[in-house]
Amino acid sequence: MQIIRYQSSQGVIGYAAQQSDGTHLKLRGELFSGLEPTEETADVAKILAPLDPAVILCIGLNYRQHAVETNTPIPVYPVVFMKNLASVQNPGDPIVLPHWMESRKVDFECELAVIIGRACKNVSRADALSYVFGYTCANDVSARDWQKEGGGSQWCRGKSFDTFCPLGPVIVTADEIPDPNALRIRTVVSGEVLQDASTSDMIFDIATLIEFLSGSTTLLPGTVILTGTPHGVGVARTPVRFLLPGDLVSIEIPQIGSLINPVIEEPASGSGSSFSLY
Repeated sequence: MQIIRYQSSQGVIGYAAQQSDGTHLKLRGELFSGLEPTEETADVAKILAPLDPAVILCIGLNYRQHAVETNTPIPVYPVVFMKNLASVQNPGDPIVLPHWMESRKVDFECELAVIIGRACKNVSRADALSYVFGYTCANDVSARDWQKEGGGSQWCRGKSFDTFCPLGPVIVTADEIPDPNALRIRTVVSGEVLQDASTSDMIFDIATLIEFLSGSTTLLPGTVILTGTPHGVGVARTPVRFLLPGDLVSIEIPQIGSLINPVIEEPASGSGSSFSLY
């Protein structure tokens, strides 16, 4: 099933099943405790991010070719960081380049997002995929200057600004993607293909990530795992290619769809930036 979260013309938020012809049928119930199909057409005024995550866990340096392009050793264990929940952005809504925390190096990162559907702890790799509710597209937008120079050796600052985690457009349930490590994934910015790879290039596959992240740790339903980005990011290109106002970013996984967001600049307030690395 392909599930959207939407807002109706009356402002009501609900879930619907996306049909092959692009129409949507209402779903009853809760996302993780059971959604039931109906024959009622959904009044979809706006498609929202497909869920409100319980937490956003992210994996860095999880593609071999990306590690090569950044001259980084292959990690022995998954590199884990987190994003602020308020960074989630809807499909179609803008990625906002920070002005108050001025950044001139905002980058794109196409990622496969895994959505955990039931609580799990200390799961084996063999059982790990049974805890997956579904998958969606994600863009791990990253302010490289705040990630590297202004983050106090941590990545969260540069990756947690508002709008820096677009998700969507749909959740594809796990039964429709039996092998999440056999998916094409790419980023297209203003018509130019900048990332084009396969999730088979992951260093730690999805099952291994769930096994690792659930070790001595409960992953709650609604946990979103961003599984890393492939090669081709803006900071590693020659010349570098960072996001600019007016860009249109599309994260594409054919089995899921295209997550499209325009890019704008945060309006100036007061006397200008409160914090600047420049």
